[in-house]
Amino acid sequence: MARRARPSTSSSAPTSANLTCYEADIILIDIIGFSKLESVEQHELITSFTENYKQMIQSVIAESKIKFEDLIGGFISTGDGFYSILAPSLKGYGVIFALSLKSFSDVALKKHTYFKGVRIAVHTGEVHPFHDILGHMNFVGDALNECARYLDQKRFDISHVVVSDTAFESFRLFLDKFPKYAEVLRDHGFRSGNAFEFEDKHHYIYVGYVVWIRKNGIINPPKVR
Repeated sequence: MARRARPSTSSSAPTSANLTCYEADIILIDIIGFSKLESVEQHELITSFTENYKQMIQSVIAESKIKFEDLIGGFISTGDGFYSILAPSLKGYGVIFALSLKSFSDVALKKHTYFKGVRIAVHTGEVHPFHDILGHMNFVGDALNECARYLDQKRFDISHVVVSDTAFESFRLFLDKFPKYAEVLRDHGFRSGNAFEFEDKHHYIYVGYVVWIRKNGIINPPKVR
């Protein structure tokens, strides 16, 4: 079976700044067909994507009246995309954030004729933050590799969001805690596909779901303290 991170035993809402390890939603964004683009196109697209993502986060923070660290624990660049580690207090919101990011990207980047969309994976697991040689926050942990396995499948050539079984369970618990989000998702036409399984090269079995919304839009997080 797929490896699983140890479940969190804390009922408080910790911040990423004061923890040596914590359980959180991990979102991996991959630009479809990025490696096949010319260098100039890659630079133009990743620059545009990064700037638009920053604008989206700034908008979410402002509208939700929260701080940056209340939303984002950190980022990890992958070359053709990046990981976003959400704040541990927002565990379960990652599915909604990923759907919002997909909607935003599809609209903001359509001006680039060679933009084919984004593939996004969401997973919940334990991450270990540290400061790298440049002093920047970085992360390690099995959960990062597990998240990447869901994009290794390349199940679709169009923009989509795939969610691990652990992230889907965190999402369900989030909706139980914040029932108004279930109503918001219904208004956006939220749908989830049937569970699917796959085996990686190490013979671990993974379970996931493809999710989508029919009405594009950004759904802001709750203010959690």
